[in-house]
Amino acid sequence: MAAANQLALPGEKVVLLLKPRGFCAGVVRAIDIVELALKLYGPPVWVRKEIVHNKHVVDRLAARGAIFVEELHEVPAGARAIFSAHGVSPAVREQARERKLRLIDATCPLVTKVHLEAVRFARENYTIVLIGHKDHDEVIGTLGEAPDRTVVVSSVEDADRLEVPDPSRIGYLTQTTLSLDETRDIIERLRQRFPAIDGPPAQDICYATENRQQAVKGVAPRCDLLLVVGSDNSSNSKRLVEVCSGAGTPAYLLDDAGEVDPAWLANARRVAVTAGASAPEDLVQDLIAHLDSQGFHRVEEVELVEEDVRFALPAELAAASARLTQIALP
Repeated sequence: MAAANQLALPGEKVVLLLKPRGFCAGVVRAIDIVELALKLYGPPVWVRKEIVHNKHVVDRLAARGAIFVEELHEVPAGARAIFSAHGVSPAVREQARERKLRLIDATCPLVTKVHLEAVRFARENYTIVLIGHKDHDEVIGTLGEAPDRTVVVSSVEDADRLEVPDPSRIGYLTQTTLSLDETRDIIERLRQRFPAIDGPPAQDICYATENRQQAVKGVAPRCDLLLVVGSDNSSNSKRLVEVCSGAGTPAYLLDDAGEVDPAWLANARRVAVTAGASAPEDLVQDLIAHLDSQGFHRVEEVELVEEDVRFALPAELAAASARLTQIALP
């Protein structure tokens, strides 16, 4: 494989490897929580929903003793259970208390921020416009904070149809993994229709989603094709495909290198590669190796911005992990 960032020869097949890519801080934290729980308490550890939306991550954790369930009634009473990174409604938290579950919350702090904003709007008797995909776990959890006061809007057309009891008391929030462009259009339409609409102090779309989309926008004019490593139920991964396609460059989502269609590469000379925020880096490297076997020997890394975000572990796990480290020291 050719060295990165050297000038390519005319006609040479090149991989443009985008950075940042892959795991965000919330995903790292969620996976660490499951791994630490298994290490500290032993299997099984029960996890409500997929801890993050990536089938390889889920399969690997399941092999180590994590048991993934759809709802808490599947978890034995009193067992140790983990909430996924996408957050849950107050009703789910109450169910956990009723079942006396030993709970560990892996909700991404940026999702928790949106929940707190929803609670604030509800206390002020606002109608809450939640911009997002109604079937996504994150939206379901946020909606549960104030279901009687919240309306989910997924498109500009939804915004056009929206009617609210009091146009002077309305606020909007967004799912953290949306398309920046699409969300901007929806917010602009809401502001046109409801000039008094309030919003969050800072945008709800997370830093990792924004950075990965901006990187795709930057590289789209320079490549013949974009390959996005990520699972089909990963919202942020699917948005990367949409952003690139919207810029006029073909893009495909794949779980791993085994899903590459040779026809995609037939007329490509410059293939960009990125990964959704829940896709492991080893899958990216497997894809790079596959592309190398197809004649794409040169890899050029394209970096938009350096990411250095970390989220703290829940206090219980952080303290237990520290004790374990001290015991292990000679």
